[in-house]
Amino acid sequence: MDQSVIQPEKMELVVVTHVVDAITFWAQNVTEKINEKINVMLTEKCPGAPILMGRPSSHKVYGARYSEDKCWYRCTVQQQSEDKFYILYIDYGNTEIVSRSDLVELPEELQTTGLAKKYKFWRFHVSSEQDSPLFSQGKSFLHNMIHGKKLRVHKKSVCFDGTILVEAFQGNLDIGEELLKFKFAKVSLPGNRENSLPTVNLQECTGLWPSRNAPGELDTLGSSLGCMPKLRPIFSDQKPQIIKEQKTSVAVQPVEKLNAGQEPLAEIQSSKTDVNGQQLCSQDIEQAQNETESELQRMREVINDKDLEIKKLKEEGSAIQQHASLLGQQLEEAKLELQILKESYEKTKETEHNHPTRFANRISQLAKKVHSLRKLRESSPCSTDEDHLLESITIIMNYRISVPLSSERLDLAWKAYDQTLENLRGCQTMAEVESLVNIRNEARGALLTAVDDFLQEVDKLPINERLDRLKKVASSLTAMFSSVMLVEQTEERSFEKFCEWKEHKQKKIKNVRKATDEALLALSSWATRLSKFSCLMEKTSLTEEDVAEGVDEILMNADKALCEELSTESSEQDDQEREMVCNAFNKAIQSIQREQSMLKAIRQKYEFNTQFKQEIQQWQIGPPKADELFAVKKRIRSLRSQLRWKLVEVSCLEEAEELDLPEILKKKEEIAETRNALFQEISHEKKQYIILCDLMKRGFPELPVIYPDADINGYMSSAGLLMKSLDRDMFDADPMRELSGRRPLLSTDFQGQKIVLKCYAVDEESEAKMLEQAAHYHRAQQQNPTTTVPLLALFCGKSDPLAYVMVPHYSNGSLRAIQKSSPLSSSEVRKVMKGVASGLQGLHAASLTHASLHPNNVFAIGREKGIVGDYDFTKTPEQRVSDSGMMAGSISLVAPELKQGQPPSPASDMYAFGGILLWLHVPDFSGTLESERQNVEFCGLGLDATLHKLLSKLLISSTRLSASEALKEDYFISVDV
Repeated sequence: MDQSVIQPEKMELVVVTHVVDAITFWAQNVTEKINEKINVMLTEKCPGAPILMGRPSSHKVYGARYSEDKCWYRCTVQQQSEDKFYILYIDYGNTEIVSRSDLVELPEELQTTGLAKKYKFWRFHVSSEQDSPLFSQGKSFLHNMIHGKKLRVHKKSVCFDGTILVEAFQGNLDIGEELLKFKFAKVSLPGNRENSLPTVNLQECTGLWPSRNAPGELDTLGSSLGCMPKLRPIFSDQKPQIIKEQKTSVAVQPVEKLNAGQEPLAEIQSSKTDVNGQQLCSQDIEQAQNETESELQRMREVINDKDLEIKKLKEEGSAIQQHASLLGQQLEEAKLELQILKESYEKTKETEHNHPTRFANRISQLAKKVHSLRKLRESSPCSTDEDHLLESITIIMNYRISVPLSSERLDLAWKAYDQTLENLRGCQTMAEVESLVNIRNEARGALLTAVDDFLQEVDKLPINERLDRLKKVASSLTAMFSSVMLVEQTEERSFEKFCEWKEHKQKKIKNVRKATDEALLALSSWATRLSKFSCLMEKTSLTEEDVAEGVDEILMNADKALCEELSTESSEQDDQEREMVCNAFNKAIQSIQREQSMLKAIRQKYEFNTQFKQEIQQWQIGPPKADELFAVKKRIRSLRSQLRWKLVEVSCLEEAEELDLPEILKKKEEIAETRNALFQEISHEKKQYIILCDLMKRGFPELPVIYPDADINGYMSSAGLLMKSLDRDMFDADPMRELSGRRPLLSTDFQGQKIVLKCYAVDEESEAKMLEQAAHYHRAQQQNPTTTVPLLALFCGKSDPLAYVMVPHYSNGSLRAIQKSSPLSSSEVRKVMKGVASGLQGLHAASLTHASLHPNNVFAIGREKGIVGDYDFTKTPEQRVSDSGMMAGSISLVAPELKQGQPPSPASDMYAFGGILLWLHVPDFSGTLESERQNVEFCGLGLDATLHKLLSKLLISSTRLSASEALKEDYFISVDV
């Protein structure tokens, strides 16, 4: 049982400087303003003060240099081992192990009592052992809730070791009830004995406490505007584990207990020789027993006093309930009693002759006000908007989740790992690769360790629950304050000002109601006296003067109190108060948004690192290899040889004098099967390339150097377009003579799809240039795949100097073919050309100029979906635009600026787009588009007003529309593509 002395209950305002466990903490009194003065004196005195020599005194105050910020603070020495000292910072409550060089003597003016006091929650004890996870969680919970913040404490008792037993409140929040709610503490009888300061095995230890909080963090919910002392080291208690395991009941112990197995200090040895267990006499034992019995008797008296106090409180509670019931009855009877006053006031002579009408009116008005006030109190909501905002602020400020400590270490590990990958990407030889791979693997191991630490720490955080709670709070606040406009910046002290104003308002309402109750109680007592005086059936000692005495003052006080409460209850906020509430609401929403953003970032980081860990674990045995790719290439070579041989066999059979048609058909079926199998293997080869390229990006950039024959870099540089295993003789292609112009076009099948092979004559230099332009177009097309023609593959012939580009075959799908056979309607033209504009928008966004937009190169799929065709990748934009095919009927699609020698640009593409649009609506247009006179000719064509406006901006205006601007024109807005 705790040995404590009951003290009168007292209210104090303190700021928490250190948390010991789930129910114990150190704090400074806010009213004491000498902290700054002490700090200044320490800064001046300590650097030149003499270092502690010899054995320290447990009753003296010394100066110690704190290991974290190298500043000086006051302390007392708790234990000593050689030149290591276990000290307590008396102004803050935290402890540390320091060397002799960090301890100095202090002058007499600094030999004062420490500013920090040790507090413990009254009636509680810790619900778990010190080494259990719940113990550390309880300490962390209390640390997050009160560390560095102001508390109001009710002093209940003081233990004999100086620990103060208190009830602590933060605003309206009872801290002890929160500890009970989360089962970090249990209720116990008053007097559970505390463990005194544990002995420690003094070892060198640095960084026992995290960084101090910023001063601004001390101003939190529930704090008053009182003077805040400047906090110096506010750190969590992180004693070495060996210190935590040793427990004793005295502050300073012999060295044998401090360091088991070490030689004791000379000073402690000298003092120990005087103590011998055999010298303990029976008189000492008897005295100890008497003291124990006396202490036990004292605690029994304390318990009896507490029982009496509880009994007294119960009686007082019962009396209060009876008084409340009586008051309700009195208020209920007030109207009846006031009516009695009106009927019996004639018996009072002064009232009867001088003020009959006025007195009746006053009584009637009081009765109405009492009735109104009763309704107002009964209908007063349990929780107003202000109360809900205050509750939300409490949730926001007191249950925040901080960024995991392991997050910063994880970022550093990622940075080191990414640097090793960058180094690997730059290496060219196997000798460099081997050493860099070892460095990369070491960095990866360190990264996996950091990832595990991060994932384990995040697993313990209730991120999803906190996000759900913040979402509910934000939704309720937004719904409640829907008329308040959100602003980006709010005043820093918005929460503090709102809480102070709310507390002041609650006190005012409480005082007003108390005054009203007292005034009505006095009026009820006077009415009772008047009723007794007016009753002729009973005898009374009351006289006429007794009844009339002070009636005017009683009525005046009652009327004043009723008016004041009615005014207070129904009063609205003024502009300053509304601004204060709005600022608090805005800051609450901003705080919620910031924390939500942080928590979502933590969750995304968690998911990313979880995926990374799963991917890397499959490569722990060994790095990825290209064996499957080489196996596929081998099968491709085999199938290609078989295909060539079967083609030779068919050729021989067809050239024989006697045709064996069944055998020829059989061989052709085998050729088709072999070709399909070959194309399947080529598709499999592409999948292997995709896998290897993905592995390169995700952690194995050395693969191209290790497997040069795979040519992974060549595949990546072509954006996955280049397929070297393909060759012209693999296809059963037919020439498309009707569409072949300057280059041959071949029609064939590839993996069940009808395709076109475009043939380009290239040399080594033009081949590289063509590959670069085709890859650029391919990347842009993949960003906007539905409005531009896709490139399926690109390969170079092994037996001819040709490069082949594979594209889908849109049979009779070009605008020229469609307009020749079955022209598009106006609505179809609008849908098709909107798709063409979207395709140009994607190419222009990728810094590509088409320069070859004409009716043969624009396709209308299903007569509704317009897509832009590809262009000649062996030519420059200047060469492409000079093609004679840049015509739509009699309309030239070459922009005027190109004829003046300017290079092609997105604007010249939009001119060609406008020319095609005009041709689709007016196929037989024969005018010119080089002067503003043409605007007059447009008016005579009977065009839609929105189309006329669009064509003017594309073909005539000096500032031509871009593709994105054209899509916003009224002509396209109503199109449902």
